[in-house]
Amino acid sequence: MFSRMFGKPKPEATTVTTLDKLNETLEMLEKKEKVLLKKAAAEVEKAKEFTRAKNKRAAIQCLKRKRLYEQQVEQLGNFQLRIHDQMIMLEGAKATTETVDALRTGAKAMKAMQKAVNIDDVDKTMDEINEQTENMKQIQEALSAPIGAAADFDEDELEAELEELEGAELEEQLLQPATTAPAAPVYVPAGRQQTRPAPRQNTAEEDELAALQAEMAL
Repeated sequence: MFSRMFGKPKPEATTVTTLDKLNETLEMLEKKEKVLLKKAAAEVEKAKEFTRAKNKRAAIQCLKRKRLYEQQVEQLGNFQLRIHDQMIMLEGAKATTETVDALRTGAKAMKAMQKAVNIDDVDKTMDEINEQTENMKQIQEALSAPIGAAADFDEDELEAELEELEGAELEEQLLQPATTAPAAPVYVPAGRQQTRPAPRQNTAEEDELAALQAEMAL
């Protein structure tokens, strides 16, 4: 009746509830173990007192009760180990369930996206993009083509004219007189007069070059 009204609980919620219950049980067993250890230690102290009082029978009874407590402690330890094992298994199962749920959700989302995108639509879109790209390329080529008087210019003639200009520029640079850097000043100590170097005589080649430049200037 309860499951019909509120629906079947989710496995994840059931796992969390089970883990909480196991944690509570584990804490309860640990508390009982501490109590039994204290009782066993108390029986040991009593046995020592009876031994000092020469009451051997009472001391032996104390040791028997101590062993009973120790057996219960060992049993509680086994219970705790089983609970730990169960908790580890449940946590692993919970992680597996969450992983499967995540993968299932991803698969559903991928399937929905594939339904929304048809391969034919993709091909059509790519064809339209390629067509628009080709049209734009043709438009740019048409705009960059020379028109009017510029379309009649011969590229070979223009390149030949440019080569002539470059040759004339190079020839002009070769005909210019070479310039020499000014000589660095020479330090002359006080009391001594600096001797001026004799003027350098032009060579025959320099005289011919100067005469050629004068004729070209005319």
